[in-house]
Amino acid sequence: MDDLVTGEAVVLGLRTAKVPSRALAIALDLAVETVVLAATTTVVLTAVPGLDEAAAAAVLLGLAVFFLLGVPVLVETLSRGRSLGKLALGLRVVRADGGPVRFRHALVRGLVAVLEISMTMGAVAVVASVVSPQGRRLGDVFAGTLVVRERLPMAARRQSDLPPVHPGLLHAIGEHLVALDLSAVPDGLWLAVRQLLGRLGQLDPAVAAAMAGRLAADVVGRTGRPVPYGVHPAAYLGAVLTERQRREWERASEAARRQAGSAAYAPAAGAPFAPPPAPFAPPAGPPGTPVAPAVPATAPLHSAPPAPPAPSGFAPPA
Repeated sequence: MDDLVTGEAVVLGLRTAKVPSRALAIALDLAVETVVLAATTTVVLTAVPGLDEAAAAAVLLGLAVFFLLGVPVLVETLSRGRSLGKLALGLRVVRADGGPVRFRHALVRGLVAVLEISMTMGAVAVVASVVSPQGRRLGDVFAGTLVVRERLPMAARRQSDLPPVHPGLLHAIGEHLVALDLSAVPDGLWLAVRQLLGRLGQLDPAVAAAMAGRLAADVVGRTGRPVPYGVHPAAYLGAVLTERQRREWERASEAARRQAGSAAYAPAAGAPFAPPPAPFAPPAGPPGTPVAPAVPATAPLHSAPPAPPAPSGFAPPA
């Protein structure tokens, strides 16, 4: 068991691959590549029989570079560190901090492998792996990678499972989580917690328990509230992480509702802007000028006809 330290100063207990398993994986990869190279060369030379010696040598060189260098780099990049031989033996290439490899890592490993494996029959790679404490060959040293065991024995997997939480503690955990102040927990610590919880099935049980205890102590130091009695540190970290995700989801939902409410009162796109009606102002004039009364907004459009004059009691002669 070797300890890998991530950028957040978290120790990852990953099982590094031993020299025999790595050698067997490389042998399987080389066997497959050699068979495919021989078959492809035969097909190409048979399909184009008129090639001279120089053209045939160029074709053979190009195919050899493609299958012995290009194909391993592409496979390792696309499969995130698992070639055919490594997949068969349960191995994977990872970065020195435990993350997945990229194209530049696979390219450096492939270029150095031509020198230390293909040209020296693997002697340089074996010596470098035996000397290195983590079993790294020169390609791993230059690329900053490491070959680890991806599959663990079934007994170790069963032992690394989280112990069950007593049902009587669930209510107390819920009240504890709601009262937590998670604003002081930095993003680097959350990332470390997620990495640990995602790799619990791949870690040694003792190492996983120790790492969970250290991370839980860091979270307690940031929040100021201790872990409830009887709760496993790893289970507590999972519950706290779930509570943080729930709060983030609630904040995101509230922001979406506010945005939808503000969009409902916004004018439609392309619609002309109509300013609110201005209050009635009488025309300016010299002092003493009579001002016509304002017509109320509720006045009818058509006024009623004038009423007939009231009778005065005088009747004209017939």
